[in-house]
Amino acid sequence: MKANAPTVLAPGPLVLAFLILLAALSRLLPHPPNFSPVEAIALFGGAFFASRAWAFAVPLLALLASDLVMAAVLGNGYAGYLGGISFWSVYACIVLTTLMGLRLRGGITGGRLLGYSLAGSVLFFLVTNFAAWIASPFYPQTAAGLASALVAGIPFFQWTLLGTLAYAAILFGGFALLRRRLPVLAAQTA
Repeated sequence: MKANAPTVLAPGPLVLAFLILLAALSRLLPHPPNFSPVEAIALFGGAFFASRAWAFAVPLLALLASDLVMAAVLGNGYAGYLGGISFWSVYACIVLTTLMGLRLRGGITGGRLLGYSLAGSVLFFLVTNFAAWIASPFYPQTAAGLASALVAGIPFFQWTLLGTLAYAAILFGGFALLRRRLPVLAAQTA
């Protein structure tokens, strides 16, 4: 290689980043409440990026990009969410779920992916509803108030779980198909 030759990023990480960004931007499409790719993109990034820095940065940046687009499209109602405790609780879930995704490396099976998707969805439910309890003036800061916040979140949990499962199937399954068709991606293994 020549000393002055430009560094070219391997196609694997670019494809992964593109898939994650595409999934994150799908939040702009009409969908049931909480049916989103948030947990799936974190698992996917953690499982496939060789670089741990990319595994965390790409899902976080893709989510931020989709949040900024949503704020621009939806206006002040959504813009008020940015930077609040609910916002930070979702981003904390991305970090924690990416850590879970790192544990998928080297052994992705349908059963393990199902288990991690379920665990990520439960984590998202607990963390975001805990944040809602802290931030909301409607719930007293007591154990009963926390229980009320968790109960109020139960109808949304089914959509969180279904969204995580659907997007995990699309991301993990889609990338597996791409790797079969494009040998250059075969090196991008979990």
